[in-house]
Amino acid sequence: MANNLPLLKGETIELTIESLNHAGEGVGRFHGFTVFVPGALPLEKVTAKVISVQKNYARALLQSISATSPQRIMPVCEQYEPCGGCQLQHLDYAAQLQLKQKTVEDALQRIAGLSVPVLPTLGIEHPWRYRNKAQVPVGQQKNKLVAGFYEQRSHNIVDLKCCHIQHPANDTVVHAVRNILQALGITAYKENEHRGLVRHILARTSFATGETLVVIVTNGANLPKKEQICHALREAIPNLCGIVQNVNTKRGNTILGKEDITLWGRPWLCERLGDLEFHLSARSFFQVNPSQTVRLYGKALEYAALSGKETVFDLYCGIGTISLFLARNAAKVIGVESLAAAVDDARKNASINEITNTTFHVGAAEKIVPLLYKEGYRADVVVVDPPRKGCDQALLETISKMSPQRIVYLSCNPATLARDIRFLAENGFNPVEAQPVDMFPQTSHVETVVLITRVGK
Repeated sequence: MANNLPLLKGETIELTIESLNHAGEGVGRFHGFTVFVPGALPLEKVTAKVISVQKNYARALLQSISATSPQRIMPVCEQYEPCGGCQLQHLDYAAQLQLKQKTVEDALQRIAGLSVPVLPTLGIEHPWRYRNKAQVPVGQQKNKLVAGFYEQRSHNIVDLKCCHIQHPANDTVVHAVRNILQALGITAYKENEHRGLVRHILARTSFATGETLVVIVTNGANLPKKEQICHALREAIPNLCGIVQNVNTKRGNTILGKEDITLWGRPWLCERLGDLEFHLSARSFFQVNPSQTVRLYGKALEYAALSGKETVFDLYCGIGTISLFLARNAAKVIGVESLAAAVDDARKNASINEITNTTFHVGAAEKIVPLLYKEGYRADVVVVDPPRKGCDQALLETISKMSPQRIVYLSCNPATLARDIRFLAENGFNPVEAQPVDMFPQTSHVETVVLITRVGK
């Protein structure tokens, strides 16, 4: 026993897995002490090797299984175990959907202290090959360029062979760019030394048109042999619509920089959601699973319950995807987004779809919305779709003062969703219902849309 803890790092233990946590890791107890075991499933009896011990829990690597869960299946991907891209390929898909519903329920109960009805997760008929975007780091191993996802618990790159959750064209892009750069002697970026050139490969493929946009992220604007790179990519990639160089010279793990250079073709592709058309540039945020996005936004539109007379605020609006879904059923939609390029795209997308009752503002929602409120703007319905960190408290305070009839909250992080809902519940609003949507099959991530109404409405 070390420091009064019941386990030692390096110790091999046997335990029964009781449940899964939000990350899809097996949760068991060793003499009452919580142990997380990635890859283990409920009801399984496992042997695991302890790799870290904290005050309240330990983490262990799965060594063997003596009793197997009926929900365990064989992963499709041969690189599943080392690759950190997916976490749940070993779990039956129906069980994945149940896990995601429980993840949302647990967060709302534990963090918000609320018993909000959580509907069964909306799944997808074919939970493979659904992603329209791949963004993978580039590295060098034994004088060979590699490109793929990071190995679990490390920054070692698993060289991509075939990613079964990507559109097949995105695999083609990763292979082609990697091989062409290798042949031309282009160097990979070394994160710890902040030198070398190519940092990431980004591929976008439209499910609507089949066209593909290639983005090469570089540590500096000087990309040697551009013409040769473009010629080789045009030969290797069918339906290629454009090649873009994105320049990112900053340290850290932010993938894209603020400068885009079009090397060939056009710097955007066309995607559709329902009967709406969107132009996506290199840095546009757009949901990666188009078919499930239509279901997610359909649920958001249902919760908004628009009659055609409402003013709607769409906060963190990105390129205007939700705004345009809402606009055809509202009197006016006001979008707010911090990224100027995304707002430019939103305005273009409104024009493309001949929608005239939208306006878009550039700036952080927590700064723009209080200013709009002071100027007399009011929303009947507020839609928020924040990043993983959730909403800033200054924004939530302004929304509470504005007292809209309904708030529709879309979230990719159940923990910050629950935190923000707790604040709203304490300030005059009632969370009515939550709907998880499986935007990311085979992973532990879950998207959720929640209907919140004003108390006394």
